[in-house]
Amino acid sequence: MEFLLLLIIAAICGAIGQSIAGYSLGGCLISTVVGFIGALIGKWLAAKMGLTFILPVEINGETFPIIWSILGSALFAVAIGVVTRGQNPFRGKS
Repeated sequence: MEFLLLLIIAAICGAIGQSIAGYSLGGCLISTVVGFIGALIGKWLAAKMGLTFILPVEINGETFPIIWSILGSALFAVAIGVVTRGQNPFRGKS
């Protein structure tokens, strides 16, 4: 049950991160993967900058930082979008 809850939270964080970035990498399964990768990126960034977790959720002894996951997901989506599309993500879409 805890794992299912973690998957749902990761999917929501991944979807929000992709929305912020302006790139949709795929459906629900991809959003879940992006959410987990975003959590790893976000945790790493927070540790490197000496920041605390914002809105952490502890599930089955594992801390899942909601805000850092969203920010990490947005960064990951921008990076993947730049690599796959080869364009500036901040330029207007035409």
